[in-house]
Amino acid sequence: MPSPTASFELPAPSGFIRRQVDDDEWNARVDLAACFRLIAKYGMSDLTYNHVTSRVPGRHDQVLINPYGMLYSEIRASDLYKIDLEGREILKPEVPYDQNPAGFVIHGAVHAARPDVGCVIHTHTRAGMAVSAMKCGLLPLTQTAMRFYGRVSYHDFEGPAINLEERERLVANLGRTDAMILRNHGLLTCGRSVAEAFNNMYWLEMACKAQVDAMAAGTELNLPPESVARLTAELYTPGVRRTYGELEWPAMLRAVGREDASFRQ
Repeated sequence: MPSPTASFELPAPSGFIRRQVDDDEWNARVDLAACFRLIAKYGMSDLTYNHVTSRVPGRHDQVLINPYGMLYSEIRASDLYKIDLEGREILKPEVPYDQNPAGFVIHGAVHAARPDVGCVIHTHTRAGMAVSAMKCGLLPLTQTAMRFYGRVSYHDFEGPAINLEERERLVANLGRTDAMILRNHGLLTCGRSVAEAFNNMYWLEMACKAQVDAMAAGTELNLPPESVARLTAELYTPGVRRTYGELEWPAMLRAVGREDASFRQ
C-alpha cells in the first residue's frame, strides 16, 4: 500500500533558508543543487539514494547534504540540510524528509580527513557497480580511463555504510586520491569544488561504461604501454593544463537551467 506521503507535493520555498545563510553559502547551495540535477540528467542517480555533500564555505566542520527521500532531479538550494561532520543537524530544510546516516558515515569521514576536499560524490551506477565487481578494477583501456591511471583507490565492501568504525579504513584507502572504487558497491569522487568533483565523477563513469562495453564485445583488448598510460595521467593532472571542471561549470549550470531553473530556489 502506498504511504500517506506518496503523492506529497514539495512545498514552495518560503525564503526562510535563504534568510538564514550568507551569500557564499547560498551560492554553494545553488552549485550543489545543480550537481544533483546533473547527476540525474546524465543517468547517475539511484532513485532517492546516495549522497553528494559540499563543505560550507569558511567552515571546515559543516557540510550541506541532501534529504533522504527526494529525487536528485527535484532538489533545490533551500532543500539541503546543513550538518556537522558527525551528522548533527545545524539547519533543517522545509521538506518532510530526514537525512540518511550513511551519508555522514562516508562523506563526513572524507571531509574530516581531507581539508582540501570541498565536495564528495557517491554513486551506484550500473557501469560503476559492474567495474567495482571486477577483480581487475579500472583498466587503462581509453584516454578517459588513463586520466585515472595510478590515481584511483579501492575500498573493500564491508556491508551498507552504517558502521562508524569503517570510516578510518575508508579514508586510509582513499589517501590523497580524488577517485575511489568501492568494491562490489559503486564509485566515489571528490574535489576542491562541486565543479571539480562532478567532473571527476562524470569521467570516471564514462571510463567504467567504456570498459564494460569493450569487455562485453568479447574481442581481445588492446592495453597501451604503461609509459603511455602514465604520461596521459600526468597530462591530466590539475595545474598541468587546467583545473578539472571549472571551465565547463558555467555551461553545466546553463544546461540544467534551461531544463528547470528551480534548483536555484
